[in-house]
Amino acid sequence: MKKLLLTGFEPFLNFKINPTMEVVKALDGLQIGEFEVIGRTMVVDFKQSAEQLQQLIASEQPQMIISLGLAGGRSKITPERIAINIRDGEPDNKGYTPQDEVIDDQANDGYFTNLPIRKMVNSLQQAGYPAEISNSAGTYLCNNIMFEGIRYAQRQNSEMLAGFIHIPANFELAISHGRIAGWATRDLITAVQICLEEAVKATQS
Repeated sequence: MKKLLLTGFEPFLNFKINPTMEVVKALDGLQIGEFEVIGRTMVVDFKQSAEQLQQLIASEQPQMIISLGLAGGRSKITPERIAINIRDGEPDNKGYTPQDEVIDDQANDGYFTNLPIRKMVNSLQQAGYPAEISNSAGTYLCNNIMFEGIRYAQRQNSEMLAGFIHIPANFELAISHGRIAGWATRDLITAVQICLEEAVKATQS
């Protein structure tokens, strides 16, 4: 059985809940075609999360890497097109605040995903879920992990799929926050599963 490493993040900044944790927990162990989903939660720490991802890859030896992140304020599922070689933004959970910091000065300026993001969006829309491609994963932890995952995949195997999907808040977080849109957690889980199914289909073509 091949492995699909699916990662989420712990809560961060003023988001006291991170629905990606519930999504990866719900989908952990799911079998889609030849793939078993390995769901894991990442720390919100620029340095430690990169090391954590490397350790997960070393232990699980996945054939596909898809990471999830919360985009509090977005109302759609948004697969990301590109990760850029920059860390910048708000403090991580350890208080570190990078500014204009290059992730790896020996790496590319950016890495495009090879996930079938257009097919993901089309399938989500056909299922009744708001979705669109995003052309910016930002410069915070989401971009950082997307960059690390795609860089690893490209260095190991040009056919290995890797990328990132931003999801909206769930109702619990939206109510707690008070100023962002929310989805039912069950719909977030189903929507992400649709994306994973499209990714698995892409390996069969």
